[in-house]
Amino acid sequence: MDALILVDLQNDFMPGGALAVEEGDKVVPIANQFISLFKYVILTQDWHPQDHQSFASQHKGKEVGELIQLEGLDQVLWPDHCVQGSPGAEFHKDLNLQKKHVVFQKGTQRKIDSYSGFFDNGHNQATGLEKWLKDEGITGLIVMGLATDYCVKFTVLDALEAGFKVTLITDACRGVDLQPGDVEAALQEMEAKGAKLTDSSRWFGEYR
Repeated sequence: MDALILVDLQNDFMPGGALAVEEGDKVVPIANQFISLFKYVILTQDWHPQDHQSFASQHKGKEVGELIQLEGLDQVLWPDHCVQGSPGAEFHKDLNLQKKHVVFQKGTQRKIDSYSGFFDNGHNQATGLEKWLKDEGITGLIVMGLATDYCVKFTVLDALEAGFKVTLITDACRGVDLQPGDVEAALQEMEAKGAKLTDSSRWFGEYR
């Protein structure tokens, strides 16, 4: 059985948001096409405390985009975003959510970031997503969302590591590309690790 995973389709990642991904809103109509196809729809949600240590505002003299060490891991410093309970943390208003969908929150620990929907960046604490999927008998995942080179990539890699078959819908993803080429490198890495890359037109034309 397959499930749909929508990664971080939240206001702060949309145009005009605190950490806007260019054309991030273009993902939403494609996501809506897919939502109706699946019994299981899972949303990951960045859900940071106000003083999350991935925020540049928490480090005097540091700027957005700088790299620091956080809990022994490289950490890009971001603008304050997806703060718990804030409008920016909410899902895009045009997302046509079914009544039956499940949300897994991440990035809730102050001292460590969590790009993946499965684990924090140090793989110290699970979100519960893997257990939930396996308890439901789900073996395949169709993944899309924001951002290709961060939360989508790490969600896909952890899913593959956990033994799931993963299909990435590439035109339903957008990336940050902090360093030019990051998005392309992320796509190559996911494919090399076993993800199947396709786009929505091919999906509806060939795979349904």
